Amino acid sequence: MKDRARPLIVVAAAAVLLSGCAADAPSPPATGGASAAGAPGSATDGPALDVEVVLDGLDVAWDVALTPEGTALITERGGRLFAHDDRGTREVEADLGDLFVGSEAGLMGLAVSPDFARTRELFLCHATQDGGQPQDVRVTRWRLSDDAAGAERTGTVVDGLPISSGRHSGCRLRFAPDGALHVGTGDAAVGEHPQDPQSLGGKTLRVHPDGTVPRDNPFADREGDGALVYTLGHRNVQGLAVQPGTGALWSVEHGPDVDDEINVLEPGGNYGWDPVPGYDESVPMTDREKFPDAVEAVWSSGRPTAATSGAVFLEGEQWGAWDGALAVAELKNTGVGVHQVDGTRITGTTRMAELEDAHGRLRSLALDAEGALWVTTSNGDDDAVLRVTPRG
Repeated sequence: MKDRARPLIVVAAAAVLLSGCAADAPSPPATGGASAAGAPGSATDGPALDVEVVLDGLDVAWDVALTPEGTALITERGGRLFAHDDRGTREVEADLGDLFVGSEAGLMGLAVSPDFARTRELFLCHATQDGGQPQDVRVTRWRLSDDAAGAERTGTVVDGLPISSGRHSGCRLRFAPDGALHVGTGDAAVGEHPQDPQSLGGKTLRVHPDGTVPRDNPFADREGDGALVYTLGHRNVQGLAVQPGTGALWSVEHGPDVDDEINVLEPGGNYGWDPVPGYDESVPMTDREKFPDAVEAVWSSGRPTAATSGAVFLEGEQWGAWDGALAVAELKNTGVGVHQVDGTRITGTTRMAELEDAHGRLRSLALDAEGALWVTTSNGDDDAVLRVTPRG
């Protein structure tokens, strides 16, 4: 591991074949209403792309978010937070002394407040420890200094998200147009969590930035943590994206040996994951025999899985046929799938050729004010932040 990240700008050239995700062995293709992954000719190719390595020398760069003035904030799973802009790259001083790092857990999701220009607030999702033992996963609120060199923790928004070894820690954050913060959680590899109405595991949550429960949450009348639940029956939510125009929230989650999923989130919806007794990963990702009203995925990978991760909708005429498409980072497939949509239907899937097998495992996606796509890699050795722009 390098002591400091180093800034670098280059244009990507030849692809380098890298090993994929070690998880998720092959399984049979999906059946039912979900679309198969990567059908040839199923979507219109987008523009040629330029790929810049903005920052490298990182170690499992987990998330990236842009502030209104254009500063890129980057989390490393091991606990470092970086800021990068035209003033250079610096490690942001932030007290994460309670951080737990293990398996898939550590410093993970990142979101910039919609009111950042006024409040300079950002939100982090991370695992915590007590006496060296994993305690929980939580969302905390921070204030970034004017020079982005330091951040002060100002409160806890949500705590008590379950943790075991660190497996299936979820931890994606996304603000909706109404200002509510959505949190994608993992089931901590505990079979009872996804369907337990009081557990925050295997869910998406909806919360005000101050930690209070929105009155219009689907289960707002529940006592305790269950009032935060927005959707349930998930395995490990790794991506959240807000659809332009509609404001609809889409989620991306890992399947076991089969069926990574893309879902359109419906308030109070059950997405059908229930791996009990024990933690039986042979059950369907969306079990409609057990839950006839379970919400079907709008896309599933079938077999093999791709280890889908962060997602964002592409915006701007520079993206051509991909304007309005959902881009999804993939860890095992080491690339970005582009899913063209019509309303809440996925009509076709293609890929960003310039990123295919070129930078290893890709974790998180974000757009800047100019519509450029920012990407983090997640290889655990000399990871990078990329900036992808349509050519010409």
